[in-house]
Amino acid sequence: MSEEKLYGEKAIEENELERFENRTQVRRYTVEFTCPEFTCICPRSGFPDFAEIRIKYVPDKYCVELKSLKLYINGYRDKKTFHEDVTNKILQDLVDLLDPWELEVVGDFNVRGNIHTLVTSKHEKPQ
Repeated sequence: MSEEKLYGEKAIEENELERFENRTQVRRYTVEFTCPEFTCICPRSGFPDFAEIRIKYVPDKYCVELKSLKLYINGYRDKKTFHEDVTNKILQDLVDLLDPWELEVVGDFNVRGNIHTLVTSKHEKPQ
């Protein structure tokens, strides 16, 4: 007997990052998000990794739509990925979507094996 997927599982699986037009292009401003319940899987051990992902960007023409970002972030919970890779992948996906003036993603991973990992990845649009 096959178990049908729950609506949240379907939403995460089918999610695509979305954007909307920045309606305040007369000035530069900063948008910050904190995702305190990020999880992924260690590709070496198969154990879960837990982190806080912090995203900070200065939009140009577009902003990220929050529900799509939430579903996108939750999509990593069953993916096997290294801390460095996932932080840079999130950054690149958002750069590709938004083409912002500036973007920074910080992966603040919980202590594992007596080591705390903090990965910071940055992008700046050429002037």
